[in-house]
Amino acid sequence: MPLNNTELLYYDANILRLPADKRKEYHAQVDRLIAELSRSIRDKTTIKITKVVKAGSFAKFTILRKTSTDPVDVDVVFYISGKSVDTETLQTLNDTIYKLLIEIYPNKDVEDFEIQRKAATVSFVSSGLSVDVVPVIEDPNKPGYGWQFDLQDGSAMETCAPCQIQFVRDRKNEDGDFRTLVRLAKKWRNHAELKALKSFIIELIMAYILDKEGKSGSIERRFRRFLLYIAQSGLKDTISFPENAAPLGMFSDPVVIIDPVNSKNNVASRITEAERAAIVAAAEAAWEAAHFASAEDDNDVWKELFGPRFRVEEDA
Repeated sequence: MPLNNTELLYYDANILRLPADKRKEYHAQVDRLIAELSRSIRDKTTIKITKVVKAGSFAKFTILRKTSTDPVDVDVVFYISGKSVDTETLQTLNDTIYKLLIEIYPNKDVEDFEIQRKAATVSFVSSGLSVDVVPVIEDPNKPGYGWQFDLQDGSAMETCAPCQIQFVRDRKNEDGDFRTLVRLAKKWRNHAELKALKSFIIELIMAYILDKEGKSGSIERRFRRFLLYIAQSGLKDTISFPENAAPLGMFSDPVVIIDPVNSKNNVASRITEAERAAIVAAAEAAWEAAHFASAEDDNDVWKELFGPRFRVEEDA
């Protein structure tokens, strides 16, 4: 028989969801970083910070608790004013932030510093938390919006961290199980090692299905619907949202999922054709396994989807 909502909510609350004490610990660690980095930027540079926003899965409450296969990271967006989008580069901003972070944190506290495509990343030893410091040049005419740079190709993309958080909050307000479904999908993604299927993409696919089909059905049925959508569509549909303002961008990428806060941005633009095919094949296999597990009431098969820590009740 299918898993009922109580069973899957148990799995979510006890295995997947970040516990309140860890959330408090991570908040404190991130707040210390924000305070120290803001002070250093103010005292040692001409950069003017107008706002700092905790973003990503942590801020959306879709983050998974840390395990050996489920890393924990927090995006921290620093909104910067007085810089020209035409002349400022991510390299300049990231180099400055990188140097300041090295000054702030002694080696004993920080495992690693890394400059990535859009952020400077700090990995802490004690908590295992990674913090992505994302510089965004503020758009003074659009509250919450700003320009984010890509280190590899030098492009600048308009984004809105508070708007992305609100997007997920709106879906959660419409469907109380939305975040649970996202966490289930992310756990499946991690266990299947589908690195190209980014967390934001999962949130958007789940939101698209909610927008199109509503919230009817059990959590298990709707998780299977998520897998079935990927398998049947092949991720070849163009996904967009009521929040998107016309005109929408034109894209030739294998997967097109339009950013709800910027209609000119394809969130899935980096997914290659080979990665699309791999995601679709994995979703089809997972749907078949989930259908069998549901029909046969077989938790061992569910573990093939979610890993060995899957359980829906206290151990006897």
